[in-house]
Amino acid sequence: TESCHVVAMPTVSRVAVCGGTHGNELAGIYLVREMLKKRADGTEPVSVVTVMSNPRAAQLCVRYVETDLNRCFTRAALSAPVSETSPYEMIRSQELNALLGPKASAQAVDLLCDLHNTTANTGLCLITYSDRDWICLHICKHLKIHACIIYTPTHHSKTLFLSAMEIGPQPHGVVRSVIFSAMQEGVQLMMDWICQFNSGWVDVYTMVKNIDYPRDSETHVITAAVHPNLQDRDFCLLHPGDPMFLCFSGETLRYRGKEALYPFFINEGAYYEKGVALSLARKRRVQIPSVRSETLR
Repeated sequence: TESCHVVAMPTVSRVAVCGGTHGNELAGIYLVREMLKKRADGTEPVSVVTVMSNPRAAQLCVRYVETDLNRCFTRAALSAPVSETSPYEMIRSQELNALLGPKASAQAVDLLCDLHNTTANTGLCLITYSDRDWICLHICKHLKIHACIIYTPTHHSKTLFLSAMEIGPQPHGVVRSVIFSAMQEGVQLMMDWICQFNSGWVDVYTMVKNIDYPRDSETHVITAAVHPNLQDRDFCLLHPGDPMFLCFSGETLRYRGKEALYPFFINEGAYYEKGVALSLARKRRVQIPSVRSETLR
């Protein structure tokens, strides 16, 4: 376990809620459409910017049109010259950066929540990119959900506090009412918390590595599926020797790691093209420091 002292942080006054970064993850798309129907009257304590991140992909109900938008927010991508022949998502990322940023500037939104669905049985979890992102970890505690830490120094952070609200299982290209409702409640609870700033302990999962599917050495075609004993057991401890894959020939392949780890994004449909069958993480308990809003005097 880890503990910290009281941390003073700036007021979170401008929040962005984004859906449709992947156009076939429909819960976020429908939630953003619903939120866009409600016009702010100027009395809200927090300004909320609601954005359909990839409208072309959403219209076509595909993950992306030309390239994954979620990989287009590196500093290099945002500063690259674009033209009419550039991939649509490259152009769109710079439009979003202008709307919500510029990245790492004083004008950027204070907190960005990117809505995603997964085919894996993760339930509702929040992905952050630092185990010192106290705001996002406090939100995890408030929602009583998993916090998944993925260290990516070149990730697409557009703002001070960044999280991806991921919920599954839901097949891509469909919307399930229970998933939509859970996401809607999660966003509302996040907004409710922003003015509260609680403190306490939260379990975080720090990614260790990705595991690919077994593949044919010559053709690189996958030769096994996730084992039934592992399927849908996201965030359940995987011990050395536990079944991991079931070969199409009938052979069971077991986890050969030296330590027990927690799998997540198990058999995520969108990650086949990335060569990821599941990710493995270590779990630890972090004491979130008490935080207070800095106010001008």
